[in-house]
Amino acid sequence: MHFVVIGKDRSEEGRRARRPAHLEYVAERQRLILYAGPLIEEGRMVGSLFVFDLPDRAALDAYLAGDPYFAAGGIFETVEIYESRRMVPEAETGFLLAEAERARSSA
Repeated sequence: MHFVVIGKDRSEEGRRARRPAHLEYVAERQRLILYAGPLIEEGRMVGSLFVFDLPDRAALDAYLAGDPYFAAGGIFETVEIYESRRMVPEAETGFLLAEAERARSSA
């Protein structure tokens, strides 16, 4: 199951203070993450984006509870969490065209 997590920072200072511990935590668990990186606005880091591949929401909650960016008040003013599914790039050739045909049939 894929989860998208978007966190918007409270302050740059909070990010700087927790960044080393966060990166160490992620380094040991990066197999769980499909993509992650900072959100950048006008050259400044203003948040983070994560795309996780985990079995369920409980696994995501366990991961976030241990990550210094999220744990114990964390660095984020807001956190949004969404379930998602991979569309592009196609996992199997022809998937997008088959999905388009299904969408056309149900319209």
